[in-house]
Amino acid sequence: MALYRLLDVLPVFSGDDRITRLFTLVPGSDFGADALSAIDALGGRTVPWSEACHRSYDLVVAASPKGDLRLLRGPHVLLPHGAGFNKSIPGEGSADSASGLDPAYLRRTEHDAPIALHALAHPGQVATVAAMDSKAARHAKVIGDLTLERVLASSSLRDRYRAALGTGARELLVLVSTWGPESLIRRHPGLPAALAAHLPHDEYQLALVIHPNERSLLGTYELTERLAPALDAGMILPAPHEEWASVLIAADALVTDHGSTALYYCAARDRPVVSVHQGGDELIPDSPMGVLLDRVPKPGRAEEIVDALRAYRPGPGQAAAEAAFAPPGDAVDRLRTEVYALLGLAPPTHTLTPRPLPSPAPAQRTPAAFDVHVETAETTATTETTETTEITDPEPTAIRITRHPAGAGPPAHHLAAEHGAAGEQLCRSAGLLYRRPVPPSATPSVTPVDLAWTADGWTRHALSAYPNCRSAAAVLPSGGCLLRVRGHEQTYAVRAEPRAEGGRIVRLDPAVALSAAYARLVSPRPAPDSPTTLNCLIGDRTFRITLRPATDAEATRTI
Repeated sequence: MALYRLLDVLPVFSGDDRITRLFTLVPGSDFGADALSAIDALGGRTVPWSEACHRSYDLVVAASPKGDLRLLRGPHVLLPHGAGFNKSIPGEGSADSASGLDPAYLRRTEHDAPIALHALAHPGQVATVAAMDSKAARHAKVIGDLTLERVLASSSLRDRYRAALGTGARELLVLVSTWGPESLIRRHPGLPAALAAHLPHDEYQLALVIHPNERSLLGTYELTERLAPALDAGMILPAPHEEWASVLIAADALVTDHGSTALYYCAARDRPVVSVHQGGDELIPDSPMGVLLDRVPKPGRAEEIVDALRAYRPGPGQAAAEAAFAPPGDAVDRLRTEVYALLGLAPPTHTLTPRPLPSPAPAQRTPAAFDVHVETAETTATTETTETTEITDPEPTAIRITRHPAGAGPPAHHLAAEHGAAGEQLCRSAGLLYRRPVPPSATPSVTPVDLAWTADGWTRHALSAYPNCRSAAAVLPSGGCLLRVRGHEQTYAVRAEPRAEGGRIVRLDPAVALSAAYARLVSPRPAPDSPTTLNCLIGDRTFRITLRPATDAEATRTI
């Protein structure tokens, strides 16, 4: 949506009380309703189109040349509404012309308001305009891309964005979809759900960045209903203004169609990217996205995407970004100088820098029940812990745990469900039913007569209340757990040791440690009557888990 590009640019006027910003909507777009709603949410002032056409303005700033824009009186500043000019829209304007650089929209008659500045992001774009229309090229200048400037200025906030998303040590895989019949969301509507079912929950986090036009066409309700299986599995659907860019900074890998969003991802850092674009009439072959898609892996199925991302080799992303963007760093100053010259005003004296992007919101839904797949093997292994010495167990049990949201994949070793978060039907059929501590924010600060479960009391209660559950566990506030397995006289204490990794500490979800301990206790091997060690494998990582009989003090801790 062109509006969001304008919102990245308008801060060049910030702090200047001589400037009044007004918005109007050029009629004819199928996506106008959401634009007006977005302006209203920001508190911006709008002018009806009929009124806007009868007034004169000192400057008209637009991010699209389409429609009756030329009817607005005043010098026009035209900005790109995306990166790279990669698409030609069949049936719109001149055949084979890039959307946004179409001479049918750039030419102005003597009766039209003039384009005083056509602000472009790359010298090649100026050359393209000159080849089409030398008159239109007189006011085309390389300014840069202010959205890219914000992305690059925010790159140091990557860890903050990942913390806000709850990514942790997982890999964040982002799908990006443009709009229209050749987009990812139209051609591969089942891909988000397929990946949500296929990717192990403890190794990958999934996000979908979708073009604002597609959001507007469907409406938020319809879109979220269509994406419900993936959203229920924890997929992130960032907001179309700003949040999408924060998610790209946080990303580890990208799956793209032919839309230009991928170029911002590539410009920030050359990271793995694959294409699911299957050809068509929209992509311009020698455009920056054409350059990228010709050189990146193209998986055919959801199950092939992870291997395809691993096959990516650095180079294509950087080449595509260099074809789309001039060297960044001074786009804000360039644009500010140009627009104030058109206004005949001296720019304010305060320094302007790109505004950092805000932290994105986490997933609105998170799975609370998992199909847990278990693989076991006897091995002698050394695990890295946070202690100063390495700990080697002579005969540890290696247990690989792979969790998928319940019902998303094939039958598993057991169903693990979180009591108080998962639905009652899932709780009643769980092999492992566990409860996390009640967060302090969920309880009133003062309770006249307090009441709380002990870990032992709740596990006994759970096995009584849920006769089909084979085990019950309480996660203690300390991070340790108390596990009770039906038919076992002993209760067990379970704890996963943190793992040191590249100067950071990786901590395992206690629920994963409980699944590993449960798998060991229900195996044919005799239950341990003394402390034992499990090596829990999650993807390429190994975590050391201690399993031992619980003490009375642990059993009576409140949860």
